[in-house]
Amino acid sequence: MKTLAVIPARLGATRLPRKPLRLLGGEPLIVRVLQRVQMLALADRIVVATDSDEIATEVRDAGGEAVMTSTDHPSGTDRVAEVVARSELDHFDAVVNVQGDEPFVSAAAVRGALHQVEAGFALGTAAARAGDAILSNPDAVKVIAADDGAAMYFSRAAIPYLRDAADANTLQARVLHHVGVYAYTPEALRRWVDLPPHPLERIERLEQLRPLAAGMRMGVAVIDGPVHAGIDTERDLERANREWANFLPSES
Repeated sequence: MKTLAVIPARLGATRLPRKPLRLLGGEPLIVRVLQRVQMLALADRIVVATDSDEIATEVRDAGGEAVMTSTDHPSGTDRVAEVVARSELDHFDAVVNVQGDEPFVSAAAVRGALHQVEAGFALGTAAARAGDAILSNPDAVKVIAADDGAAMYFSRAAIPYLRDAADANTLQARVLHHVGVYAYTPEALRRWVDLPPHPLERIERLEQLRPLAAGMRMGVAVIDGPVHAGIDTERDLERANREWANFLPSES
């Protein structure tokens, strides 16, 4: 498939002000994410979709391509959809959305999400086998997948719930930690953003519940962990800077 990678980045984050421009390993975070996606070599074209001239300048100075988008988008998915709707970018078979705060995203996650679209799902994502340690953590989004690989539900709550301790070993194999990478066909992406926000999406603060509630099928690629957490707070950024020196850019 001819693939477009879009990295949405807005300047207005509240928990970590000016997040895309904060430094990771001496470079702006958005540049590190761009470099990571370039290194994975899984897309035919990569663009950063932003609402900030400052972000666009940093991306272009680093040799990347930046596209200016509206300041009014409620989510990264909406920002990606605006880019894909442009005539110069509407000819790709698949679109992959790598969030602008995921500098450690793995090749397995991106490749897995894209493979779900290749396999016939309108939408694709990835999740890692995680064990029950993440069940009590609301920041770790869990997903339940059907036998055919289609996502059944995403939640910040403990899913699946262990009712009987005798099933603890079975539970270990069923806990999947969602990786925030999405792939879509352009048509599926348009349908997603045309849908109205869903009550479940608002309750969980998980935008992927919107297409799921509308009956759209999202394939889940199950990969080996661990999942590198995104960067949302000062503490996350400190942790990421500690990890960056030991991060292997070629890891899959």
